[in-house]
Amino acid sequence: MRQFFTTHPWASFTLRTAVYVVIILALVYLYGYSGVSNSKFIYNEF
Repeated sequence: MRQFFTTHPWASFTLRTAVYVVIILALVYLYGYSGVSNSKFIYNEF
């Protein structure tokens, strides 16, 4: 398998790009799911 990626650089580029896109989409999804943007300002009363 390693020999395939060393002889075909486009395959390595495509696989790495797909992995990075999946990781970024997962991080964006988890950030939206955590509700960080929906939190209220905690020091309203002071």
